Amino acid sequence: MSDAETLFERMMAGEIPADVVYSDDTTFAIRDIRPQSRVHVLVVPRTRYRNVAELAAADPQLLADVIATAAKVAEIEGIKDTGYRVVFNTDSDAGQTVFHVHAHVLGGEPLGLFGRSD
Repeated sequence: MSDAETLFERMMAGEIPADVVYSDDTTFAIRDIRPQSRVHVLVVPRTRYRNVAELAAADPQLLADVIATAAKVAEIEGIKDTGYRVVFNTDSDAGQTVFHVHAHVLGGEPLGLFGRSD
C-alpha cells in the first residue's frame, strides 16, 4: 500500500470537505458524492486497510466497529426498520475506487437485486 494519503484520510484530516453523518474514535461516516439510492453513506475505519479481507484478518474488532457504525447510520437516517444494505467492494472488478476499505450503507427505497441481470 502506498504511503500517500487516501481521499478518506484527507477528509478525516479536514483537508477535503465531507458531509459527515457520524463519527467516533474508530470510524467515520460520510454521504457518498454519487449516491446510488436515497440514502448512501460510506462507513470508513480511521485505520487504513486496503479491503475488507485485509481488515478482517488484521483487526476483527475494527471490522465489528464498522458494522456497528453502519447500524448506527441506518438508525440516524431513519432506515433501520424499513431495511438497508451494507456492501463492501473489493478491488477494481467489484467497483472499488478508493483503496481504503469502506462499507456502503444503502437504503431509503426498494433496492432490487444485485449484479448482472442477464
